[in-house]
Amino acid sequence: MTTLLLRLLILFMAIEGTRAAFHFASEFAKRSRPTSATPNLGTNSRRSASLFMETAHSCPSETSKQIYNIPDSGWRSKKWSWGSARGTGHDCAAICRRRWDDESDRRDLVQSLLDPAEFKGLHPHSEVPFEEIKLILGLAWQRGRRDGTDGGPGQGYGAVLETMAEARRYENEDEVISALNFIDDVSGRFASICRDAEKLKRMKAIANDIRGKHAEKEEVFMARRMCAGMVLDAMNFVESGL
Repeated sequence: MTTLLLRLLILFMAIEGTRAAFHFASEFAKRSRPTSATPNLGTNSRRSASLFMETAHSCPSETSKQIYNIPDSGWRSKKWSWGSARGTGHDCAAICRRRWDDESDRRDLVQSLLDPAEFKGLHPHSEVPFEEIKLILGLAWQRGRRDGTDGGPGQGYGAVLETMAEARRYENEDEVISALNFIDDVSGRFASICRDAEKLKRMKAIANDIRGKHAEKEEVFMARRMCAGMVLDAMNFVESGL
């Protein structure tokens, strides 16, 4: 009984602690909301990449593994138990659904992913950790299996979710390799959920560009966020939630 009460207390504190943890500054929100399209890959992309390189030095939001300060959380944890009614994965999923139950917050999150360089430049300490982004994607793909928005069996994102749950391909000791693997898999299945020719072209360009040069670590992480944002956007995450 004592263990159960302690676990419930930790879960309650984590939920309450995240209520105000993610609020975009009004300046970024105002600049972002007029468009739901993915960012241009021409001059704007080069400007954003330059801005990102100027502002990104260490990358704790890209490499931290614990989620919501829950002990033994994260995809690599043996206590994560994704898909089970018990485990830290279940606890974090409950917090995640509550944290992102507001449509305006979901819209701002997607915009921050679609243009991570600009957001980081304006709010260098406000990025959502990518481990949480993976949790959001996991829940979106889980829901997508039920309503068909994950791209369907075989060609869709169900396989990416299974790979993520295995905690190997995207959990390499080399964080850059993990990020590149994620970009390859996510971009490769984008056509299963998107029919917009321009967005398909942009996703392909992001993946090809990052693979076609000796990219800096920060550039790889930025591309990974853009891919995640495009997937959530195409799955109508803003409107439908988790």
